[in-house]
Amino acid sequence: METEQKPVESLNTDVSQGAIALPSAANNNLPKLPPATTNNTQWQQVSQQVTNFLAELPGYIGSFYQQYSQPILTVLIILSAIVTLKVVLALVGAINDIPLLAPLFELIGISYSGWFTFRYLLKASTRQELSAEINTLKNQVFGK
Repeated sequence: METEQKPVESLNTDVSQGAIALPSAANNNLPKLPPATTNNTQWQQVSQQVTNFLAELPGYIGSFYQQYSQPILTVLIILSAIVTLKVVLALVGAINDIPLLAPLFELIGISYSGWFTFRYLLKASTRQELSAEINTLKNQVFGK
């Protein structure tokens, strides 16, 4: 059972036009596209508007930043504090998962709390010394 391929025959014998069409096709009733020149001018207008906006964008951003610099900086500081807090909590959680480190840190914290209480909080003279040191630190940070 051999299959033979027949050569493709053209429906139109007139090859001078360069296109092959079906003999019963009614090309006169097909919708036609608008001319390309009107569409290009619309695209050129849109692209010109986009180009103008992008050219003026640094000016818009600069004026926005000058007008709202304080709130922008406040929001950035708050966001950076939140990110820093999350990173620190993740590190503490990772360290807490290591065996023997959590009890060791608890022992160090209890020891330091005991030393601080014994050094600064038991006697009235050391409490005054601590109060003076705190006031000196406040004056250095916030000014007088």
